[in-house]
Amino acid sequence: MTLSADLLISNARVFTSDSTNPSAQAVAIRGNRIVFVGSDQDAADWRGKSTHKIDAAGCTLMPGFIDSHIHLLKSSLGLEDLHADTVSTYEEFKILLKNYANENPDKPWLTGFGFHYNLGPSHTPFHRNHLDAVIADRPVFIISYDFHTAWANTLALMQAGIFHGADCGANNEIVLDEHGEATGEVREFGAMEKIKRLLPKPGPVEKRRLLLKGLKYVSSLGITSVHNMDGNAEQAELYASCERSAELMVRVYLPFSFSPDTPFDSLEKDAVGMMHTYQTGSVRSGCVKFFIDGVIESCTGLLLEDYADRPMSRGATNYEIEYFNSLIVEADRLGLQICVHSVGDGGVRCVLDAYKMARRVNGQRDRRHRIEHIELVHPDDISRFAELGVIASMQPYQAAPCLDNNDAWLWRVGEERWPYSFAWETLRSSGSCLVFGSDWPCVSPNPLLGVHNALNRRSWKEGCPNQRMTLPNALLSYTQLAAYAEFQEHCKGQVKPGYLADLVLLSKDIFNISPEELKDVHPLITMLDGKIVYEA
Repeated sequence: MTLSADLLISNARVFTSDSTNPSAQAVAIRGNRIVFVGSDQDAADWRGKSTHKIDAAGCTLMPGFIDSHIHLLKSSLGLEDLHADTVSTYEEFKILLKNYANENPDKPWLTGFGFHYNLGPSHTPFHRNHLDAVIADRPVFIISYDFHTAWANTLALMQAGIFHGADCGANNEIVLDEHGEATGEVREFGAMEKIKRLLPKPGPVEKRRLLLKGLKYVSSLGITSVHNMDGNAEQAELYASCERSAELMVRVYLPFSFSPDTPFDSLEKDAVGMMHTYQTGSVRSGCVKFFIDGVIESCTGLLLEDYADRPMSRGATNYEIEYFNSLIVEADRLGLQICVHSVGDGGVRCVLDAYKMARRVNGQRDRRHRIEHIELVHPDDISRFAELGVIASMQPYQAAPCLDNNDAWLWRVGEERWPYSFAWETLRSSGSCLVFGSDWPCVSPNPLLGVHNALNRRSWKEGCPNQRMTLPNALLSYTQLAAYAEFQEHCKGQVKPGYLADLVLLSKDIFNISPEELKDVHPLITMLDGKIVYEA
C-alpha cells in the first residue's frame, strides 16, 4: 500500500453503528476521515513510519456520542452558579445555599439551578420563606432542574415588582397565596423573565470563557456533536468564532428559537437567514424550535385528561392552536426542519396534527420534523410517529429508573398513564426513529448515564410495558440515528470508511460488562476531525 494512516487504533472492540459491518478490531484515519475499518491483521497494511498507533487494550471504540437535545451555552454560563441537582432534603439545601453565599460575598444575586420540586421541609412545596430563612439580605433566584419553574426569596420578588403578581402571558404564573402575596414560585419562561431581566449579564469575554469551559466538559464525556436546542444569530456566531479560532471541540447544530411573542415573519427573515449563513463546517443551522406546552411538575404540560392530583386542570398550550398550526405550515413551506418541545400527551397530539396538516398543505418532502421530550404519549398516537416520519427525541436520564414516592412527576400523571410514560422502547419498536440526548442543564450531559438508564429502567408497577433497551439500540440512538436527525447520516454517526473521524474510546469493553456497570465507564480518548481533543 502506498498510503499510510496518520493514526491507527487497534486491539479494539469497535461498535461501528454500521449495519453492513457492525463490529471490527481496528480503525485507520488519514486527515479528518476514516479510511479503514476491519481486522487487526488487515490493519497492518496502514502502518507507516509516521503512523501514530494506539492500542485500545480490548476496550470499546465507537462513534462519538451525539447529544440530540442540549442547551450548551446556557449550561456553560451556569457552570459557576449554585448547583442543587444533588440535593435531596431541605436541610441539605440550606447548607448548600449558605456555603455558596459565604464563598461568593460579592455576588449581588445568588442564582442557581437543578432544584427539585417539593424540597421544602419534609418534602412539602417550597416557599419564599424557606429561602428567607437562609438568605434574606440578598436576592436569591433558584431554577428547577427542568428549567420551567423557579423560586425566589422575598427580596428578589420585591426588586422585580412581582410580590403581588403580574401579567406574564398564557401558561405562565406567579403563584400567589390566599392573601394575594407571592409564594416565591414562578412558573414558565414568561414569569421567570420578570426576575431574570434583573440578573447581571456576562460580558463577551466572560461568556466566551464559560463556553470554552463547557465545550471542554462535554468533550471529556465523549460527545462530538450536539443539537443545541435553543439558538439565534448571536449564539450561532459565537460558536462560529470558536470554530475559526480552532477552539470548538464539538460540532453544533442549532435552531432559531421561536417564542409566542416572536414576529411571524422571523421565520423567513431570521430562521431561514441562519440556515443560509450556517450550513457548512462545524456550525450548522436549518431548523426552528417551538414550545407547545410546559412541564408535568408544574402542571403546565398539556394533557388530554385531567392531572391525577389536580382535577379540572389539564395544562395549556403556549399558542392558540390555529396560530400554532399556521406557524408549522409556514416553517415547513420554507424548508425548515421543525423541533417542538412537547411533554404532555395533549401537546404531542397537537404537534402531530400540525405536522400532518403541513404535509397535506405543502406536499411530500424529506422533512424529519421532531418532537422533543414526549414524556407522555397517548396509545392512539404511538403509530403516528412512523406514519408521519416524525422523529422521537427523548432524554433517557430524565426518567425515574424505578418507583420514587417523592417524584412529583409520577403522581401528577397518575398510575393509569404510567404505561405510556417515557415510552422510548414502545416508540422505537413501533417503527419510530428514536434519538437520545440529555437536555443539559436539566440533567447531566453524560451519555453513558443515559445509556445506563435506558438499559436498567424498571417498571413502575406490574403490567407496565418494559421500556428497557438493548445496548446496540441505545447506542444507535446516540450515534447513527442522531446523525440522521440532523441530515448528517452520510458523514458521521458511524465508524465507516469515508466518514468523519469523530470517535470515542471508552474505558471498558461495554459489551462484556453488566448493564449496571455502565454508569462507571468513562472516555479515555475523544477524537474530533481525526484529532484527539480529550485524553484521560
